[in-house]
This record gives sequence, structure tokens and C-alpha cells, in this order.
Amino acid sequence: MDDLTKLELAIAMTRNGSPGKISTQLRRRGVRALQEDIEQLDSASRRQLRDVAEDLLSQDVTAVLRETSEYPRLLDQVRNAPPVLFCSGQLSLLSASSIGMCGSRRASNEGLRAATICGSVAASQDLVSVSGYARGVDMATHVSALESGGTTIIVLPEGINHFRVKREIASVWDPSRALVVSQFLPTQTWCAGGAMTRNSVIIGLSLALVVVEAGERGGTLSAGQRALELGRRVIDLQFSDMSPGNAMLVESGAIAVSDPAELSSFLHELRYVADEPTRSGFAQRHQDALIPSNWVSLP
Repeated sequence: MDDLTKLELAIAMTRNGSPGKISTQLRRRGVRALQEDIEQLDSASRRQLRDVAEDLLSQDVTAVLRETSEYPRLLDQVRNAPPVLFCSGQLSLLSASSIGMCGSRRASNEGLRAATICGSVAASQDLVSVSGYARGVDMATHVSALESGGTTIIVLPEGINHFRVKREIASVWDPSRALVVSQFLPTQTWCAGGAMTRNSVIIGLSLALVVVEAGERGGTLSAGQRALELGRRVIDLQFSDMSPGNAMLVESGAIAVSDPAELSSFLHELRYVADEPTRSGFAQRHQDALIPSNWVSLP
């Protein structure tokens, strides 16, 4: 299936029905059956769909559909994973080993320092930093990853048509080392629900989720709780006093890390196990602590 056809199918799918219903249709009928539905549209509707798809393609946007080999294997294991991902940038990052990052928009200086260190350490371990492009912790992570020569995935809470390279990241922006991802119709605007849903994709793409300065309520805490529910490892990264939300996550099973060297060691072993799960030594002995419990197979 060529890129234009995939975009047509993705647009039609995100317009017509909830993600859950679309995923069910994909499983039951397959991509080819949904493609046949498009071919049966009247000429005006088909032309309009083609025009939108061509416009996206001209902006180097492509679509990745669930139930195809391109769809990320870790994300595919998440219940209610999005049936469609609109992507722009280095598509190979979808299949790379990644670490998720989630934190406060109003982070303290210590929180921003923690995020910056995480992006740099992830780059040194050849892990992709995945985050949500919000101000604060998210942006500090993206910038640090690129500044350190690494790679990053930006998961949007809105349609991909609304993506712009922000001032904070412009000086280090490199589309060959970044991927922008959205599960939403390209024209969809920001909403709080979209931001919460976006976090599930960050978690689903990642070997583990690093949480910085979670409050007693809100999106960061919810993301950490969701990651634990999905069997992902959650790292409580705190270089000063532990925030209330992070303390709650540690009580629920998150791993407290308070030193850059400790973070580097953990991410190294996480990557080590993901790459070669049959190895002996530290990584093998701690496999249960490092590998999400719901993995069917390793990437």
C-alpha cells in the first residue's frame, strides 16, 4: 500500500468512529476491507479525501496503521492503542528502544535539571526520549536529547497540522533525529482529553516512564499510574525533595532514583535487557524489575 493510500485510509478512519470501534474493524475486517470501503465512496467524497491526503503527503506526513508491520510492537500491546498514527520525521524511531518522560509544566529549576539530565543520559544510552512537547519537563527533555546528539519523539495532544517548531527547541531542531506523532485527525485542536490520551501513547512507545515532580493530582500523576497499570516500569526521578505525586507513585511500585549515575546505570541495564534478553549477569538477574510484565516478546 503506498503512502497516499495509507493517508486516505487514516483520515477516513479518524473521521468515522471512535478509536475502539476502528481498532475492532481493523481486527475483524483487515486493512484491505477498509480500503475497499473508501473505493466505494462517491466521486466528490473520494476527491475531497484525496486532496486532504495529498496535502499531508506534500508536508512529508505519513500514516502508520495498526494491524500492519510498521506499527510499534510495544504500543500494539497496549489495550485501546490508537488505530492510526500520523507521523512526520524519522519514522525509524518508532521501532527504536525508547524511554518516556512526563513531568510538570511548571517545573522547578531542579525539575528542569532532572529532565535535562534524563534527555542527555538517554542519548548516551542510544535510547529515544519520548515526551509530549509541553512547556517545562517535556520541552527540557526534547531539547536535551537533541542537544546531546540523541533522538526524540514528540507525541502531540492535537492534530499534526498544528505542529510548529517552538522557539525553545529551534536552535537544536534536526528532523533527521526527531519524529512527530499524533493519533488525532490532523485538524483536531488541543483539548484536555487529548492531552491525557496522548500520555498513553508516550507510555506505550516506551520501555519505562520517567516521572518528574508529579503533583497530588493531574496529568503527570495519572500518566505514572497508567504506566504502572500497563506493567511498565516507572522511574521516580527526583534530585531534591520528593514531590507528593512521586511519593504516591513510589508507594505503588515506582523506582526511586535520585542520582544521575544511578539513572544512567538503570537505563543501561534496561537497554541491555531489551537488546539481549537471554544474557546472564546483572540484567538477567533483574529482568523482572526491568521488563514490563505484560510483554509478550521483546522488540
